[in-house]
Amino acid sequence: MLRINDRIAIEDWEITEQFIRAGGPGGQNVNKVSSAVELRFEAERSPNLPGPVKARLRRLAGRRWTKEGALVIQVSEERSQARNREIARDRLAALVRKALERPKRRIPTKVSQNQKRKRVEAKKKRSEVKEGRGWER
Repeated sequence: MLRINDRIAIEDWEITEQFIRAGGPGGQNVNKVSSAVELRFEAERSPNLPGPVKARLRRLAGRRWTKEGALVIQVSEERSQARNREIARDRLAALVRKALERPKRRIPTKVSQNQKRKRVEAKKKRSEVKEGRGWER
């Protein structure tokens, strides 16, 4: 079980991990050992996440979200399989925590009349300065 906060935890059946060979430097070790991890979290079917959280998670996940409603995280940073697994689980937890935060509602503001007047006056002043630069014919 992966604990997100005091109320939400992700069950083991919701997460599947597949170990694959990592690319990049590492010599013979890369060709022999499947150290990279592909973590798949079935977010759409998860009973522990409320609807709005799932929607925010989907937006945050971007390309990592599949058509089936799963979140796929791939990690191949370390040479150790256990460490890559740990990093993947930490990233999943961080992403879900971020999705739990409700975004603040934007309060629309208006530009004051005084500010509008100042802007127009500044434009006029600048225009006069540029107009005075021309030489007479």
